[in-house]
Amino acid sequence: MTKVTIATWNVNSIRARLPRLIPWLKSRNPDIVCLQETKVVDELFPKEPIEELYYNIATFGQKTYNGVAILSKGPMEDITKGFPGDDENEQKRAIAVRTMGFHVLDLYVVNGKEVGSDKYNYKLMWLKKLREYVKNEFDLEKERVVLTGDFNITFDDLDVYDPKAWEGKILCSKKEREALKELINLGLTDAFRQLHGNEEGQYTWWDFRTRAFQRGNRGLRIDHFLLSHPAMEVCTKVWIDREAREGEKPSDHAPVLAEFEV
Repeated sequence: MTKVTIATWNVNSIRARLPRLIPWLKSRNPDIVCLQETKVVDELFPKEPIEELYYNIATFGQKTYNGVAILSKGPMEDITKGFPGDDENEQKRAIAVRTMGFHVLDLYVVNGKEVGSDKYNYKLMWLKKLREYVKNEFDLEKERVVLTGDFNITFDDLDVYDPKAWEGKILCSKKEREALKELINLGLTDAFRQLHGNEEGQYTWWDFRTRAFQRGNRGLRIDHFLLSHPAMEVCTKVWIDREAREGEKPSDHAPVLAEFEV
């Protein structure tokens, strides 16, 4: 058996977070890394220090906002950027590759800003496009498919430090959660909950503005691993690396890692 570790991390600017990312890659040594909110065009992505750690890199970025990237210790094939039918002005939020025996889809789901806003409606439309894309392009019954990234949605109140305060609000609204459930119903499993049950206090994002991390773990779990059955069968561990949220100039997200025995 070979162990493969896949990580997801919303770095909130790859160039700002590089001093944190490089030591983390050396320490954790994941085989595949999915990054979100890279906030840089492909030409300016800081490849060299990452390639020195023997990663291949696939990027799909834009200036100032959004952007996703996948790093892999193995060769990458069938690199797909965005959704079918997207035009060049579409936000850069999805990249898929086949690597190391997995079909990996790295996602930075729309935040939505506020329930009922134009951005919220765009989020719901984007999630519909995501569901159709996964349904049509991924073999969930036969392949080890891994959907991961920043979904900007909690599954339920267990993923929220204060469900009453967040009730009906963005990241926790009924329509967002229903859209996430529709995606899951294609044949995917929330790997963290599958392995951790109803464990409380497990979050991946803490708001900078309210000092939510420093003020006692006031977080949300919005970074997920959604696995096809063949991938879930070989998944042995999923954990949140809270240590990477500490220290100077962190991202507002912690990395999440999943381990597979293949």
